[in-house]
Amino acid sequence: MSILIQNGRIIDPVTGLDEKSDILIEGDTIRKVAPNLPVPEQAEIIDAQNCIVTAGLMDMHVHLREPGYEAQEDIESGSLAAAHGGFTAVACMANTNPVVDNAAVVRAILLRAAEAGHCRVYPIGSITKGLEGKELAEIGDMVEAGIKAVSDDGKPVKDSSVMRNGLLYAKALGIPVISHCEDSDLSTGGSMNEGYYSTALGLRGIPAAAEEIMVARDCILAEATGAKLHIAHVSTAGSVRIIREAKARGVCVTCEAAPHHFSLTDENLVGYDTNLKVNPPLRSKSDVEAVIEGLQDGTIDVIASDHAPHTREAKEVEFDYAPFGISGIETELALVVTNLIQPGYLDWMQALKKLSVAPAEILGIPLSGIREGSRADLTVLDPNLERKVDVNLFKSKGKNSPFNGRVLKGWATATIYGGKLTAGKAWNKQHKS
Repeated sequence: MSILIQNGRIIDPVTGLDEKSDILIEGDTIRKVAPNLPVPEQAEIIDAQNCIVTAGLMDMHVHLREPGYEAQEDIESGSLAAAHGGFTAVACMANTNPVVDNAAVVRAILLRAAEAGHCRVYPIGSITKGLEGKELAEIGDMVEAGIKAVSDDGKPVKDSSVMRNGLLYAKALGIPVISHCEDSDLSTGGSMNEGYYSTALGLRGIPAAAEEIMVARDCILAEATGAKLHIAHVSTAGSVRIIREAKARGVCVTCEAAPHHFSLTDENLVGYDTNLKVNPPLRSKSDVEAVIEGLQDGTIDVIASDHAPHTREAKEVEFDYAPFGISGIETELALVVTNLIQPGYLDWMQALKKLSVAPAEILGIPLSGIREGSRADLTVLDPNLERKVDVNLFKSKGKNSPFNGRVLKGWATATIYGGKLTAGKAWNKQHKS
């Protein structure tokens, strides 16, 4: 059966298209893009009046937890959550059990993702065996199996020699290294940003320098090796400045920001809500302003959720003992609309590029955009739809969201992956001429 999307405003950051039109999908392919298309004899109709239709969104930083931590999330629930958040593709991190440090685990993830069928899943392999930071993983074998990058995300690669070798090896294989920038000697034992509020709340702080030292080191190593470096979850003004300066020198470095790092500050922790405990931590107001400025001027290339689901039991403990992480992929788009587009920090084309084109380019994934003959991966969103966040309605197993109960604006209303409606609603129509 075909799908006809009617009356939508197409904003495609791949082609630069911004116009009102219809889209006809047959099988897994876009067959026609034009105004006022005739309705096929049998079709699922999506009325996109007052909605935006864009190339399928991609989140390049999620934790699907499988294998090993399926109580928190698995590929089925995580990819379904992605679809309901408006995403047709995700890249999943390697800190599973067993770690994604060999080709067998990569192939298992790809098989499970194909069985689930909710969105495209691109595995990220680890830089080092077992995330131990000592010996490089089997990166070449994993590239052949299908990884798109390497990262020890969740842990820093402390040994500069190991990181340098990882960058050189990844360069030879044509993939980026995604760096979790944290000097753990400075951050160990900390649970929130070091500053006024950590002192007031009696919690041990994590200084901004813990992130910035490693950002600077890795930019220097990327400059020395010529490798592709991507900095995960940038959270401080100093990190934004260092990356901006490195880019100006021609260093091949890109970076991302998570919605919580441009939507919340350390002041929000006054109630000791463990759902606000993340790593890197929520920073100061001036850091948030710097992150937004970095998004505006292009220093920060990508918006990615760092989706990190946990069980309720794990989060319902004293703040110091709670794990870091937010279940974020289902609120990501609405936070971008509410906190970046609505205030005028980014326009639609800028924001959607950071949610689709930029992550795909960094990971070397080709996109053809919304044009005839292209793969039918599309997101339909209503920029004016207001909805209260209800974690009990999440498709993710992780209900650990600090945005529960907040009203956000701008939600996905339909997600189409490979020509199949994976989230949202359509209505069947029998057309008679």
